[in-house]
Amino acid sequence: MLARTKKYATWLQCTIPALLGASAFLVQIYAHAMPNKPQYLSAQESDPVKLRWMQGFPPPKDKQLRFADGSFFEFPAMRWSVVHMRDFMPTVNVSRGLLAPSTLSYQPDPKIDAIRFRPLHTKQDITWQDSLAQNYTDGIIVLHQGHIVYERYLGALTPDKQHAAMSVTKSLTGTLAAILVAEGKLDDKKLVIDYIPELKSSAFADATVRQVLDMTTALQFSEDYANPKAEIWSYSAAGNPLPKPQGYKGAIGYYQALETVKKLGKHGEAFGYKTPNADLAGWLVARASGQSVNQLLSERIWSKLGMEQDSYYSVDELGVPFAGGGFNAGLRDMARFGELIRNHGVWQGKQIIPAQAVEEIAAGGSKTAFVKGDHPELTNWSYRDMWWHKGNAHGAFTARGVHGQTIYIDPTAEMVIVRFASHPVAANSANDATSLPAYEALADYLMNIKK
Repeated sequence: MLARTKKYATWLQCTIPALLGASAFLVQIYAHAMPNKPQYLSAQESDPVKLRWMQGFPPPKDKQLRFADGSFFEFPAMRWSVVHMRDFMPTVNVSRGLLAPSTLSYQPDPKIDAIRFRPLHTKQDITWQDSLAQNYTDGIIVLHQGHIVYERYLGALTPDKQHAAMSVTKSLTGTLAAILVAEGKLDDKKLVIDYIPELKSSAFADATVRQVLDMTTALQFSEDYANPKAEIWSYSAAGNPLPKPQGYKGAIGYYQALETVKKLGKHGEAFGYKTPNADLAGWLVARASGQSVNQLLSERIWSKLGMEQDSYYSVDELGVPFAGGGFNAGLRDMARFGELIRNHGVWQGKQIIPAQAVEEIAAGGSKTAFVKGDHPELTNWSYRDMWWHKGNAHGAFTARGVHGQTIYIDPTAEMVIVRFASHPVAANSANDATSLPAYEALADYLMNIKK
């Protein structure tokens, strides 16, 4: 476990908001803080229920977690915190509305646990069930043709609790933007400053809305925490909801921080996964719709599907939702959202969002731009409207977040997988070798089982 020195606590105070949303950020956190590869407790050893975090009135001192000193997001404590983010941070609600919860039919398949597959870069097969512990899965649900065929809850997650979605949030933001584009309320060919003139002196002044949504903006924005002069330091400090220290002269909130981002290079040429694009997408959505991201998500999606629970966003000190990584929701509700996307915006026979919006997402983005980015391990992939497109024969696409959060949609297999997790290593590369082949093996199984 990381030592909570005063310097480290101050560092985490500045970086927690970004930490919850950007996978590239966290690669640097672990590299900087732990230069030698750490040995982590297993999923069983780090079970947050058994470790009894924050249990008691008050909890024992060695089981207390705090936002201000960063202890709430140290492993293994984070395995409890990802299901209790609202306990630590200011948030805004995403109402489920007043509809009765929609029915999800169950057709459980006990054979799924025994499905075997070979993780990438290995020579030995493992089972689907084995992979859950390896990836520190907190909850996973599989829909096939709209029916629940698999559902498991582990760690601190239960059916009535919400889990941090991390950068899966970006795909929700991208979906809202795609809806507005399809409806003509947001023109993706226009410049950002046509909607947000406040950014006329920023890197985004000559960027188009489409370049923001596909993350092909050219930004002078380092997310290297080992560099004390990296732009992420000031950006994260601006978004931190805690009171600013005496003498602070930086930006206040995400919007003002976006005004400080500088340009480096030419927009539209290369994919660059940077969270400011997602925060800007949230601002564009709010400006074009006249509603905050949480209000629009509730009105257009969350209140229309018969969700079981409200969801929520963490916010900056001005109450602006963290559109790049602050969303939290229940597992089944995220599955409902995934099924809406798989069905081209149709839910239980009713067109909820424009089919055109989903078709744009599912088509994928520029592979030429993607290959110029920093994800050489994701061969043939692309990025569109803040969704990751796998480029395989099934046309699979996915929302991805640090520590293992996933919405994986396979249109050919008629399959939706939602996984919440609390892997000790943030980067998706820590679990992709197991997760991606597992998803493909499950898709093949579902397509070939006898009805």
